Amino acid sequence: MAEEQAAVESKGVTVELLATVDLSGEIEGMEGYQLRTRKVTIAPGGVFGPVHDHVGRPGSVFILAGTITDHRDGTSKEYGPGVGWPEDRNTVHWLENRGTVPAVEVSVDIVRKG
Repeated sequence: MAEEQAAVESKGVTVELLATVDLSGEIEGMEGYQLRTRKVTIAPGGVFGPVHDHVGRPGSVFILAGTITDHRDGTSKEYGPGVGWPEDRNTVHWLENRGTVPAVEVSVDIVRKG
């Protein structure tokens, strides 16, 4: 992991929980897990860190507004409205908003309850 990435901390990030679904009883073997939907807003110059993985927490992201730069594997990629990316056990990354307007994403993932 690059030293630059190791030092990244969150700033300018607002997370709003939109919904959860208890997966116990919905899908066999999913006791103790929930499907979670959140709206994440990253202010201009904001960072969603630190570097984190998605082991045991798969999901997907969809950008509603602004541009989010996803940093992973020593590279960065910008995503704008109408696109997104999957997050699986191989995802290790951090996000930032290099733009001048708030960036808004919807994140849906499976997490342990509590």
